[in-house]
Amino acid sequence: MKYVSNSREDTIKIAYEFASGLKRGDIVCLTGDLGAGKTAFVSGVAKALGYNGYTSSPTFTLINEYMADIPIYHFDVYRIDFSDEMYDIGIDDYLFGDGICLIEWPEKIEEILPDNTISVKITKNVDISDDYREILIERE
Repeated sequence: MKYVSNSREDTIKIAYEFASGLKRGDIVCLTGDLGAGKTAFVSGVAKALGYNGYTSSPTFTLINEYMADIPIYHFDVYRIDFSDEMYDIGIDDYLFGDGICLIEWPEKIEEILPDNTISVKITKNVDISDDYREILIERE
């Protein structure tokens, strides 16, 4: 499915609606340039799943855990040099656990991800507007 967002609030709303179809064990891979809205998308998913706290990108901590109706594990692997580094934090426990994984920059660790992921690609187009985004969601 393809969606158009014209604001951060639109992105959160799209993610909120998308989250209604998520279930335990789902892995959502979020791609897009810096500032595209990946973390805003995570905020919408978290809100839909019952998390009322603040969400932020785990750029320096690698993972944020949000205890919601279904546990949410938000990864930002931008700073990972080798996918094997993910085993040091117990990535398998998250990927094959009972929560939902939301992974920013999944291309950095694609060789360790299972095949059945959900892809969310967020593309900015500043020629249209500074806030314009196209969000493409595909199940692999």
